[in-house]
Amino acid sequence: MKYFGTDGFRGEANTVLTVEHAYKVGRFLGHYFQREGHHVRVVIGKDTRLSGYMFESALISGLTASGADAYEMHVTTTPSISYLIREEHFDCGIMISASHNPYFDNGIKVINGRGHKLEPRVEEQIEKYIDGETEELPLARREKIGRCFDYSAGRQKYIDYLKSLVKETFEGKTIALDLANGSASVMARGIFEDLGAKVIVRNDQPNGTNINRDCGSTHIEALQALVYDTGADIGFAYDGDADRCMAVDDEGKVVDGDHILYICGKYLREQGKLKDDMVVTTVMSNMGLYKAFDKLGIRYEQTAVGDKYVCENMMEHNYSIGGEQSGHIIFKEHAVTGDGILTSLMIMEAWLRSGQTMSDLTADLHIYPQLLVNVKVKDKLAARMDGDVQDAEEKVVTSLGDSGRLLLRESGTEPLIRVMVEAETEELCRENVEYIVNVLKKKGHVLG
Repeated sequence: MKYFGTDGFRGEANTVLTVEHAYKVGRFLGHYFQREGHHVRVVIGKDTRLSGYMFESALISGLTASGADAYEMHVTTTPSISYLIREEHFDCGIMISASHNPYFDNGIKVINGRGHKLEPRVEEQIEKYIDGETEELPLARREKIGRCFDYSAGRQKYIDYLKSLVKETFEGKTIALDLANGSASVMARGIFEDLGAKVIVRNDQPNGTNINRDCGSTHIEALQALVYDTGADIGFAYDGDADRCMAVDDEGKVVDGDHILYICGKYLREQGKLKDDMVVTTVMSNMGLYKAFDKLGIRYEQTAVGDKYVCENMMEHNYSIGGEQSGHIIFKEHAVTGDGILTSLMIMEAWLRSGQTMSDLTADLHIYPQLLVNVKVKDKLAARMDGDVQDAEEKVVTSLGDSGRLLLRESGTEPLIRVMVEAETEELCRENVEYIVNVLKKKGHVLG
């Protein structure tokens, strides 16, 4: 598609994504859900980016001009939007966020009435409307013009829901939080304190331009330093819109999405709650995770990269847990989308009920060395389909055999080719990644 990728319409604010785009998205959605005798209601939220205010205004203008009512949650998390759509029966929801991207990017994530990402067929219709390939939509008139409501109360409903899921007190535990100067800044600290923990917080002062800057789940070293310096029992880091979670254990080691799937998958099976003994992963999950699952007798399936694909697989088969190495984890009993704060609470439950240290929970999980390099290219498709690049890919796959793997793919949201190698040593990872990157450079695909 032209505008929508695997995670909404995303790009640099006022360059790739403009207020005109946002207005038209609002106009389309406000009209699309109309039917006889039904008044359209849309819940809308944003993260802490400077450009969020203008996109919020533009989207609301479009929605109300088409006759829909907009309910503003202001700064909130993506999973809170998904939860409230289902709980309060909104027609859809919109989250204004570029997730883990830098502050100058922004995005429009549309969530359907079931709390899932919008169907591609509807995104295609939106794109045609944006480009003027369909008829202009009628404007609402007189009493049919939409209204805008402050819906800050929705955020508290979501917070209360998360706290209701916790069955263990956090008293006596010290928890470090890196809030990425993003959406989690408005709720995470209070949740953990209300549950009895001593909380140490960093990066909870968003100013519009510091979201994800050297902090959060994409810069986990900041949380590692915080846990080490303070002696915290555990640490959690989120991304800009708090649908991802990464953790740090009591020894300062990173607990990524694969570790979380291992800890929580094993725990759910012990509780008799892991349907078909199945965990859903993406092709990015580490070989070490699969080998550990094999030893436990836990089954697994792989999807394409993207939490939407994990979600689709889980919903189709009613599986209990799935997620990505990057920290998008879905717990189907409680949510239908990745939820960073919820993931933290589920890790806490598994840890506290185990009676072990956090580091003990992953002692039997051996993660293979892995190197991922994102290569900025002129044309993703041309680079990926280049015959010499494909020959290089085949050569690396053959050389690694059963003791490693190569994943070469296009980014769904950025002009990047992702080159990932797993192998028995870091040196083998580096050599094989460099070989692929050099072929991309030699063929003139690389920018800069």
